[in-house]
Amino acid sequence: MEWLNSISEDIIPRNITNKEEKLEVARKVAMKVKDGDVIGFGSGSTSYIAAIEIANRVEKEDLHIIAIPTSYEMNALCQDLKIPTASILAHKPDWGFDGADKVNNQNWLIKGRGAAMLKEKLNMVNAGITYILVDNSKIVDEFESSDNNLSIPVEVIPEAVNSVKEALEDLGAERSILRKAEKKDGPVITESGNVILDTKFVEIYDGLEDDIKSIVGVVESGLFMDYSVEIIKPEEKKD
Repeated sequence: MEWLNSISEDIIPRNITNKEEKLEVARKVAMKVKDGDVIGFGSGSTSYIAAIEIANRVEKEDLHIIAIPTSYEMNALCQDLKIPTASILAHKPDWGFDGADKVNNQNWLIKGRGAAMLKEKLNMVNAGITYILVDNSKIVDEFESSDNNLSIPVEVIPEAVNSVKEALEDLGAERSILRKAEKKDGPVITESGNVILDTKFVEIYDGLEDDIKSIVGVVESGLFMDYSVEIIKPEEKKD
């Protein structure tokens, strides 16, 4: 017996921005699926669209794949789409896909608006290649310190919030704000039971990811530097 209503209908966003561009890149990554693949499934609106496109191919071509989801939301969507899931404890991904909040010309990424960067990074470091799916609004030449909306999420164990904030300031953070939950009192709690500090740096320099990670109490950051990624973006429209 199946549930009449799926929880994924409540948690997957309905109003997706730049949907045509996201659908274009989702279809591109869906064409990379081969029978028997173990695939890391990222999080975010573009990844959700990609999961749907992959499920369409799986059903049409009778493909057999395993997904390693990076979030509760993606796991729920995979269940709805009849895509078998597994933990990274059981399987190593052959490849993966994910979205990004920002991508620069060095293929550095800022991720974590959905607070799932720990599992996203775990998939990424273990996959042979990760395809980053972005619409044109996510692509920049450089991470500009003048962009007030450009902050790096830092996942922190709750007991270390004060000490980590001070250490981040020592690294050049001009602000570090505890991310608050919506429709409930208190902070956002990650799937690992931690909190998020959205951190704005004066400069995002080479090596900053390692410096952040070296702070005692930091679990992971949303800064992704020098990973094995390939950017998939929409085709440029001709005039």
